[in-house]
Amino acid sequence: MSEPKPIVVAVDGSEAATTAVIWAARSAVARRLPLHIVSVVHIPAFYYSEPYLAQSFQEEMKATARDRLDNAAVLARQIVDEHGPSAHDGVEIVTERLEGKVAPVLVELSLQADRLVVGSRGLGEVKGLLAGSVSTAVASHAVCPVTVVRGRTLDGAPPAEGPVVVGVDGSESCRGAVEVAFEEAAARNATLVAVNVWSDVSVQPSLGAVPEDPHWSRIQTGEEIVLAERLAGFQERYPDVVVERVVARDRPVRVLSEYAERAQLIVVGTRGRGGFKGLLLGSTSNALIQTADCPVLVVRSETAE
Repeated sequence: MSEPKPIVVAVDGSEAATTAVIWAARSAVARRLPLHIVSVVHIPAFYYSEPYLAQSFQEEMKATARDRLDNAAVLARQIVDEHGPSAHDGVEIVTERLEGKVAPVLVELSLQADRLVVGSRGLGEVKGLLAGSVSTAVASHAVCPVTVVRGRTLDGAPPAEGPVVVGVDGSESCRGAVEVAFEEAAARNATLVAVNVWSDVSVQPSLGAVPEDPHWSRIQTGEEIVLAERLAGFQERYPDVVVERVVARDRPVRVLSEYAERAQLIVVGTRGRGGFKGLLLGSTSNALIQTADCPVLVVRSETAE
């Protein structure tokens, strides 16, 4: 029997990274998986023009990374301890300092990870950016599911109450997101809200269409069938998960953002129906990791290259 893949969380000393450690530790407990905490040291190329400066800077960065890892490990163990002695089963906490450019190193780690967890914005990011360049790049290119921990907190911790919400559409590529959402809801004893959002310019209210319009009704019925098909099989595999089905006519980002205000997690695929093949991160998933009021778990679409 193969060893379980770990949940990998990256730390850089930022407040966002600390919140990510809390989320990752809770997830490790819920899913009985090892927790791998990493800090990536990157020495900019221009430092090597002065070898002495490069060596001095590298030693300083390594020491700082070790302190960050030690602090993160202490915090993670506190989270595990809060769940009682049984929580330690399977939850081995290890730390590792790595070197290189942050995003490529994390993407490489995703090959051997169950989940990759990052904060929404790390140290050095431009303040006006809602999601940092590292979190966006990792969510776009990682092989495993990526959680961008963002949104509201309580005493510095991400939400632990509320439903798990998954965005569902008519594309085959959303199957992975649905499966991960069921896993997360089962592990957290949370309700799963499956949301299918559709829009059609021919039935917009501004054009005189109303819900009683036959064309509107046909589309609504068709989308309800699509949602049922995407959930088929998973409810049998996860019989204890309570599922709420929602079919709405609106923009997906708007509806999912509203649910994020009370959810503990939003799950989306990298690309949905209508996404351009060359885009690794679709407009909905990209918008949510920028603005959602709770952590967003992005699952690589099966058709992504």
